[in-house]
Amino acid sequence: MKHRVLIMRCDEYRADAIAGIIKEGMEELGVKPFGKTLLKPNCVAAHPELFPHAFTRAEFLEGAILAMKAKGEAVTELGVAERSGITIPTRWCFKNAGYDEVIARNRVRATYLDEMKHVSVELKHKDRLRDFIFVPKPIAECDFLVNLPKFKAHPWTRLTLALKNYIGLQDDRHRLVDHNSFLEHKIVDLQEVVQSSFIAIDAISAGQKMMLTPTPFHMGAIIMGSNACAVDTVGCHIVHVKPQDLVHLRMAAERGFGPLDLSDIEVGGDFPLDEIQERCTEFQFCLERVDRYFGPDGNLACSVGAFPEDHSRDYCWGGCPGALQEAVHIFRVYYPDILQEMKKVRYVVGKVEAPLNLEDGERVLFAGDCTSWQGNLNGEKLAIAGSYRTRAEVDAHKTRSNDMILKIVGQLWECFKSRSSRHLHARGCPVSVAAHVNYLSALGGVKNPNFDPRNVLSVNWAYLQMRLHRFWNHLFG
Repeated sequence: MKHRVLIMRCDEYRADAIAGIIKEGMEELGVKPFGKTLLKPNCVAAHPELFPHAFTRAEFLEGAILAMKAKGEAVTELGVAERSGITIPTRWCFKNAGYDEVIARNRVRATYLDEMKHVSVELKHKDRLRDFIFVPKPIAECDFLVNLPKFKAHPWTRLTLALKNYIGLQDDRHRLVDHNSFLEHKIVDLQEVVQSSFIAIDAISAGQKMMLTPTPFHMGAIIMGSNACAVDTVGCHIVHVKPQDLVHLRMAAERGFGPLDLSDIEVGGDFPLDEIQERCTEFQFCLERVDRYFGPDGNLACSVGAFPEDHSRDYCWGGCPGALQEAVHIFRVYYPDILQEMKKVRYVVGKVEAPLNLEDGERVLFAGDCTSWQGNLNGEKLAIAGSYRTRAEVDAHKTRSNDMILKIVGQLWECFKSRSSRHLHARGCPVSVAAHVNYLSALGGVKNPNFDPRNVLSVNWAYLQMRLHRFWNHLFG
C-alpha cells in the first residue's frame, strides 16, 4: 500500500478551524491515538518580538490538542513535549509562544524535555551511527507520538520538517553529540527510537532561510501523514527541492523508514500539489558556505579549510559554520547593522593552510576542535593545534554539561583572559550557536544579546525553575 499524505488548505491561525482540518485528516488516514500520547511541536526558540516565526504556532498546537481529544477515546494521558534550542529553558519558550495558556485551557500536561531524565536506547540497524542514543524517558515510554513541525528552511540541512524535528527530543548534554558532519546520520538514528504515529506540519506561515530567525512565507497549508519520509518527500516537492538532496531523508529511506519517490506516495487533500508548488516558486533557502555568505560589505570575514571526516572534507554543514550564521542572524534581531558596526573579526574553521593576511585591528576567532593553523600573526609565530576526536573516540555516556549559565560564564571568562590577545580558540565540536554569540560579542566589541533587558530577567527566572525541576525529576523521576 502507498503511504498517504494530505495537503489541506488553511489560510489563518484559528484553533477551531485547524482542529477541524486535523480531525478530518486523522479520519481520512485512519489515525486513532491511544495510551500515553505526546504532541511534539517545534519550539526551538519563541518570542513575539525576537523570534516570532521560528515555532509551531500556539493556535496550531491547540487545534491539534482539540483534534486528539475528539479522536482519542483510548488516550490515557495527553501532553505536550519539547526541548527548545540554544540552551534557552523550554519553559521560557513555551510562555513566549503562548503554549502555557493553551496547555492550561485544555488541561494537558507540559513536559519540558530539558528537565526530564534521559535513558539510553539501543540501536540495532546495521547503518547506525552509534550503538545507543539518549532520549528523554517520557519519549521512550510514550505510546503515540504526534509530530507537529513548523515548515522551515534550514541553513544546515536545507529543510526542517518531520524527520529533523526529532533533534528537539534531546537535552543539551546529548543534543550536541554528533551535531557536526554527522548531524544527518543522527537525525536518522533518532527515527529508530520512536517513529511518529501522526504528523501535522504547520505550513500556514512557513519559515524561509534560517531556523531561529526565519523570514515568514504564507503557504496557507497543513500537511498531514503518518510516515515521516512520505511527509518530508511531499514537503520537498512543495518547495521544489529534490528529496534526494535532503541527506537525512535519503538516508532514512535507504534504511527502510519510508518512501523517497513521489510515485510511492498517494497525495490527497483539497490543496493540489501543483497549485501549492506554484505558490512556493519564490520560497527562499540559505544553504551557503560562510566564506561566501559574509561578503566584503561587513566586518566579518571567514576562512574555511578542510574537515576531518571523509564524507564531508570540504565543509561541515552540521557544525560550527552553520552555528555562526544563526548567531549572526540572532545579533541582527537586536542590532540590524551588526556586521557594519562590529570590529573586524576573522573567523577560521577547519584545517586552514593559507596565510590569513589580517587587516589592522582585525582579531581572529579559531572555531572548533578540528581547526588548525600555523603562521605569523601580529608579528609572532602562532600554531593552533586541532583536537578533533572521531566519533569512536567520543563517549556519549560522558558528555559535558551544556548548562546555560555555566557556558556563558565560562565563555566570557575565556574572552576576558584573551582580551589582550589578537586571537581566541573556541573549543567544541560543534561550537554552539549560543557560544558563537558570546565569542562574537567579545571579539567584535558589541553588546551581548544575553543581557538584553527584554529577556535577561525572564530567561534567568525560567532557568532557575528548570534547574529545580530537573534536580527533582532526576532524583525521583
